[in-house]
Amino acid sequence: MSEHAAQTLSLPADLAARLSSLTRDGGFSDEAALIESVLGQLSARTEATAGWPYGGGECGRRIRELDWSANPLGPIGSWSLELRATVANIVNSPVAKVLMWGPEHVMLYNDAYSIVAGPNHPQALGGTVPGIWPEIWDWNREMLAAGMRGELRSYRDQILVLERNGYAEPVTFDLFYTPVYEADGSIGGVMCTCIDNSARIALEADVAASNKRFRTAMEAMHGVLWTNSADGRMLGEQPAWAALTGQCLEEYQDYGWAQAVHPDDREPTIVAWNAAVAAKAMFVHEHRVRRHDGEWRTFAIRGLPVLDEGDTIIEWVGVHSDITHQRAAEETLRELNATLEARVIAEIDERRQAEVKLAQAQKMETVGKLTGGVAHDFNNLLQVISGNLQLLAKDVSGNERAEARLTNALAGVTRGSKLASQLLAFGRRQALEPKVVNVSRFVRGMDDMLRRAIGEGIELETIVGGGLWNTYIDPVQVENAILNLAINSRDAMDGQGRLTIEVGNAHLDTEYALTHDEVTPGQYVMLAVSDTGTGMSREIIDKVFEPFFSTKGEGKGSGLGLSMVYGFVKQSGGHIKIYSEPGEGTTIKLYLPRSMESEDIEVQVDNGPIVGGTETVLVVEDDEEVRATVVEMLTDLGYRVLKAPDAGAALIVIESGVPIDLLFTDVVMPGTLKSPELARKARERLPCIAVLFTSGYTENSIVHGGKLDAGVELLSKPYTREALARRLRHVIANQRQRAGAENPGHTEGRPAHDQQVIDGARARGPRTVLLVEDDPLIRFNTGEMLEDAGYVVVEAGSAEDAMSALQTAPIDILVSDINLPGSSGIDLASRARDLRPSIRIVFASGDTSRAGDIDSAIFLAKPYGSGELTQAMEDAIRSPAPSTGSRLS
Repeated sequence: MSEHAAQTLSLPADLAARLSSLTRDGGFSDEAALIESVLGQLSARTEATAGWPYGGGECGRRIRELDWSANPLGPIGSWSLELRATVANIVNSPVAKVLMWGPEHVMLYNDAYSIVAGPNHPQALGGTVPGIWPEIWDWNREMLAAGMRGELRSYRDQILVLERNGYAEPVTFDLFYTPVYEADGSIGGVMCTCIDNSARIALEADVAASNKRFRTAMEAMHGVLWTNSADGRMLGEQPAWAALTGQCLEEYQDYGWAQAVHPDDREPTIVAWNAAVAAKAMFVHEHRVRRHDGEWRTFAIRGLPVLDEGDTIIEWVGVHSDITHQRAAEETLRELNATLEARVIAEIDERRQAEVKLAQAQKMETVGKLTGGVAHDFNNLLQVISGNLQLLAKDVSGNERAEARLTNALAGVTRGSKLASQLLAFGRRQALEPKVVNVSRFVRGMDDMLRRAIGEGIELETIVGGGLWNTYIDPVQVENAILNLAINSRDAMDGQGRLTIEVGNAHLDTEYALTHDEVTPGQYVMLAVSDTGTGMSREIIDKVFEPFFSTKGEGKGSGLGLSMVYGFVKQSGGHIKIYSEPGEGTTIKLYLPRSMESEDIEVQVDNGPIVGGTETVLVVEDDEEVRATVVEMLTDLGYRVLKAPDAGAALIVIESGVPIDLLFTDVVMPGTLKSPELARKARERLPCIAVLFTSGYTENSIVHGGKLDAGVELLSKPYTREALARRLRHVIANQRQRAGAENPGHTEGRPAHDQQVIDGARARGPRTVLLVEDDPLIRFNTGEMLEDAGYVVVEAGSAEDAMSALQTAPIDILVSDINLPGSSGIDLASRARDLRPSIRIVFASGDTSRAGDIDSAIFLAKPYGSGELTQAMEDAIRSPAPSTGSRLS
């Protein structure tokens, strides 16, 4: 072997010093040995890249085959050891992983991630994140920035919308972002581990839907669900069984449930049960059960055993289904069949009619069972919720946010109760409040409401016959029926056409009654609703009154509208008839029984003189003419008026520091700042400012779920000067009363006279007061003042809630605002007098113009304190008892 000639290298001084240091610290004999070692390592590293990365499936092969020289990462041989080690681990991992390297965020991933990439694979391999995933770049930009800062990020069930197969597809991931460090401590890239949970989420949704279907099926069949131990004992709470039988937990525990079974049926039940236990098969039986009201009902029982892996019975799950009427109907049918042979020819027509009536009776009984069961269970649930909410109120007393949420929850309970009563309507089981009325007034009075409900594309015509008779009917249900029929007609006409409402007198004779079920011959008031819609076939007409039947699309109708109208009319002793043909429109006629009595007097609320004020009002209205008109009306009423053409200009006025008592603003305003936001900002700057909205169309800015938002006052356009004046006094007085409630006084420092009045009220003994006020803060504060004076207080936020309280509790004094949502306080007081003639009335209102119009009642002007309130109560107690038949006007 020839020897290489020695060569001498000339190195800079600093490099030569570093070479000497590395030779000494590394244990090399001389500099030549160090250089030879380094060159050997470089040669081995270059040779190692030839088959790298090893393994890795398809993505590993593609990485080996790709020409990386044009890529921002450069040739594989130039990659750092840390990058190569990370890539080698990723491509050989069974979990979807992707590495996003360098400032360009170049993507390197494994076969599992290629499924996530979908149609973006294989071009995503070596591509950049913003180039491959532009639709989620906003998300990835933040994740990559955090990773490059050294932060760890993890997300569970994160939904990302990816472009796949030409459309956006939501995908649910668990995502884990990890920074990857270089040898010098810098961060070279970010690795993301992806777990696709979409299949699991879909499965959970399927399970939830299945559970919902099961609950719905149980409600539909009016079933009573129960569970027994393997030996037939009832263990734990069984709410459905308790609701059916009226047994308490201690009574039905173990074998106590058998005490609700008819004595004659107990032994056969035991025999059938033992046979099912021995066979480990379905328990099928019928027996009579004593219902909570003492009535014996016949039930069909189906029970299945739950077995463990050793085929041993763990427990039984079963259902009781009430078949009393079914068995009665079958018995009736058997009796008819038994007598048919003796009168085949003479009674064949009568038999057919009997079968028709039987079928109708069975159908309506099915409706009754369905609605009775659903409404009963629903009301039970509402009672549980309501009771616990009221108990919870004591635990969160003083927590304003929690108390507000409790108030909203209790309001939801009230709405649920009303829904239950609607369900009872088509089962003819609701408690009606009939009055002698003339239907023409309701039809004319509903004109504006109907036009809003049916839309501008439908022409509305009302025809009222002369000399219209009175009818004894529930006026609220009449209005609901008209509205339901109008909405159905609107949908049938697809928002375009003609709706005609006709009211007249009618006579149904004996011949008509014989050919129509449940019709009594006589005189009726006929109410007809006709449309020019698509019409209905005979098959559809036969089904339209069935509950939950609807011809509308999914989610566009409950199928309860016509059922409720049908049940209400039948329960009122009336008749309903449909005339329709496909393509020819539909007419639905309601026949309401005639009443020979005089019409009940309607309470009029808006009368008497109006009162203005001297407060400062800021008017915000974009329509120049409307703005000028309302400014003139307010000025005429004595108010100091400021004006603004939009919310932005109004905010400038508010921020200028000018004292303002009331903000009167239109709801729909131009510009980016909307009226609700303006009201919020105004209250932030002027905490004592009152706010009154006005609009002819509220959109969804202050109305949600068909109701005004809590605490919102609205005066609908067009409004009269009188209505404007009264509403202003009402809103301003309520705001002042509310301000007093937020800073309540204490007994210390009360005027001596006030304290004497309160002490006198306490000494006299407790009286029960029904407090009706729609503003929660005023209601809460007034209730505290009354309780402090020794009164027992029952609170209500509306006239409807107050009527429920009047019917269930012994009320001595009614304290009510005049301006309540829906029914007025004066109307409520009149109805209260009808129920309880000796009740005393106190009106607490800011509408002082009404003080002189109130007969045999005490007027308390807002704002008031505890002394004025207690004095008003004392005056009411000392006032003479109302004369029989006296009314409030």
